[in-house]
Amino acid sequence: MTVITHAFSVRVYYEDTDHGGIVYYANYLKFMERARTEFLRDAGIELDELESVSGIVFAVTEAHVHYLNPARFNDVLIVDSTLIEVRGARMTFQQQIRREAENIVESEIRLACMDREGRPRRIPAELRRKIQPELTPAAAVREPA
Repeated sequence: MTVITHAFSVRVYYEDTDHGGIVYYANYLKFMERARTEFLRDAGIELDELESVSGIVFAVTEAHVHYLNPARFNDVLIVDSTLIEVRGARMTFQQQIRREAENIVESEIRLACMDREGRPRRIPAELRRKIQPELTPAAAVREPA
């Protein structure tokens, strides 16, 4: 199986930076959120449709972020997203933000699947089938017991 990494491009706007012209650290999380949404969209999953049809949403429960180098105003960044785990009610992504070949940020982001009231829900089987081809070779989709 080939590792599937989704690449999403984002340009740094002035509003993304601090007073020194460097990307404000929390904005990297926004870039990664956009990239995960596009990753799922490319797998055939529209988050608004998922909520309206299945009543489920995803929320970040853990974010491990390592900031390596600063990005600046007008940089074009690439957010690489790789799905590494789908288990019960959670998904885990590894994400990297880079400027050409220079690593800017490395992260591991865990998402919980939940209903509109915030209660955990298993990831629906149909959604699992759509994302299974997106998993890395070492990862596995673990079906509910």
